[in-house]
Amino acid sequence: MGRIASVTPVKLVVAMLASQLALFTDATSRLMTLFGPVDYVSPLLPFDFTDYYAGEMGPGLLRQFIAFQDLVAPDALPDIKLQTNALEIHLSRDGRRQVNLDPGYLTAGKLVLATTKDQQHRLYLGQGIYGEVTLRYRHGSWQPWEWTYPDYRSAGYQRILKEIRDVYMAQRG
Repeated sequence: MGRIASVTPVKLVVAMLASQLALFTDATSRLMTLFGPVDYVSPLLPFDFTDYYAGEMGPGLLRQFIAFQDLVAPDALPDIKLQTNALEIHLSRDGRRQVNLDPGYLTAGKLVLATTKDQQHRLYLGQGIYGEVTLRYRHGSWQPWEWTYPDYRSAGYQRILKEIRDVYMAQRG
């Protein structure tokens, strides 16, 4: 039998999707109220991997990643996802989301994203939330799985996530 050890805190990351700079600024401010100071903000990237969100959120979507200074327990992810879902609703206009917020966490070896959608490769975390290991970190770089979304396979996203991982590794000492 293995010994139960204390869990290592993880780096909270939120991937934001919106069409206007002001929406990113507002969402970041509100997320900081919930989760504390941000220690990483990515540049805005064009989101042209799919038109899945265009019907609801309009054209010209951009992606931005933020990471939070305060490390969290991995089992906080369901509560965090519920809070970001509530914030999406609060920022909606006429029943349509203006901002999409995808929280997850990063460790030395993986990126885990929260979702409300079950699939064969996702684990139930509680409160209607599932977790997906979207990327693994091996041999100095992020590696996708067969289910990894195309945007998370891109060099731009992986560069940003490597930078966030570097911040996290420095925090861990």
